[in-house]
Formats: sequence, C-alpha cells, structure tokens
Amino acid sequence: MGEAAARAYMSIGEVLALLQGEFPDITVSKIRFLEAEGLIEPQRTPSGYRKFTHADVERLRYILTAQRDRYLPLRVIKNHLEDAEQGTFQFQRPRPLDDQPPPVPVRLSRDELLRSAGIDGDTLDELESFGLLAPKGRRYDAEALRIARAAGELARFGIQPRHLRVIRAAADRQVALIEQAIAPLLRRRKPGAAAQADESARELAGLLLDLHTALLRVGVRGVLGR
Repeated sequence: MGEAAARAYMSIGEVLALLQGEFPDITVSKIRFLEAEGLIEPQRTPSGYRKFTHADVERLRYILTAQRDRYLPLRVIKNHLEDAEQGTFQFQRPRPLDDQPPPVPVRLSRDELLRSAGIDGDTLDELESFGLLAPKGRRYDAEALRIARAAGELARFGIQPRHLRVIRAAADRQVALIEQAIAPLLRRRKPGAAAQADESARELAGLLLDLHTALLRVGVRGVLGR
C-alpha cells in the first residue's frame, strides 16, 4: 500500500493516481463533475482543497465500475448510493453485463490473441479486413479479445467474419447517433463539459444496448414462431 493509500485523507491528485490504473479515462475534471452532480462529497480543508477518505475512493470505484461495465446512467447510480446510505441497497462493486470479473488492462501480441480467443490467423485477418477489430500499435486490447472470442464462437454456427459486417455497420450508425447527440456538449468550453459529454455518451450507449437487446429478442421470438 502506497503512502497516499495509507493516510486518512488524500488529495484529488492522489485519488487520481490510485484510480488511473483501473480506470485510464478518469480525470480531475471527471471527479469534479461527479461531485457537482452530488454523487461524491469530499471534505474540504479550511483553504478549500478537497480531501478524500478511503470510503470516498471506494464510492468512486463503484460509480466508475457501474458506468463502465453496466452503462448505468448517473441518476440510477445515485439512487443506488442513496439506497445504500439508507440500508435498502447493498453497497458493492457491480458486476459486468456478462457476469464476469471487471476487465483489467489487456495488451496481447497477435499470437497471444489467437491462443486466448481460440481462432486461427486467417480468421483474425478476416476480422481485421472487415473492420471488426484492429490492434493498437502492435497490441490487442480487451475489446479486441472479446470480439475475437465472439467471432470464434459464432463460427461454430457457420457465421463467418464476412457475415458480421452488418453488425459493424449497425454499430457505426449507433456511434454516429451518439456523436450527433453529444456534439453540442463537446463544443462547450466551460468546466465540466467534457465530463458531461462522457456521461451522456455512456448513458446513450446503455440505452441503445437495451433497445438492441429488446429488438433482437422480439425478432428471435418471431423466428421461433412464438
């Protein structure tokens, strides 16, 4: 445990350093935005500097995990936190949508990706040629691994990478909708605008995922004649 983690109070910079390994996108602006939205309430020194407790850090971890892994909007997370304070909700780190442990930073070589995903080089080449995944530099991240694994499983049903282009196109259209919706926020220059845009993008992504899942279930019921 580092010196900052061992002390009773931490500065916003020390909190940022503690969380950036697990949440690379966290910024001072994001923490301040969450405070402005009433999700965290760090104490203040007489001169006005924020001082965070270990409980504040765990609260931040809960918020950031719920956003990243469950795409929960801040109003829902805030309700959970308020319920926890009243004893009607168990305060614990949320599990990801696929009920797996929270993702950790992943940087895989090509060979490591092939072994971890259980696919061959030709399949990976196809996935890359159809724009379904791409390395960052010469390494593949956790999302590339998830896509490669899903493609490998789908191949068992005769669904090949070329068939997945429609999914890539649909995802691109949804991203365009999100980009259009948050464009006014991105153009703002006032403090907190970037964090607000980030929150709006995550909430929109969650809503679109919910809609896509519901429509897919309706379609499958139709295929099955139910």
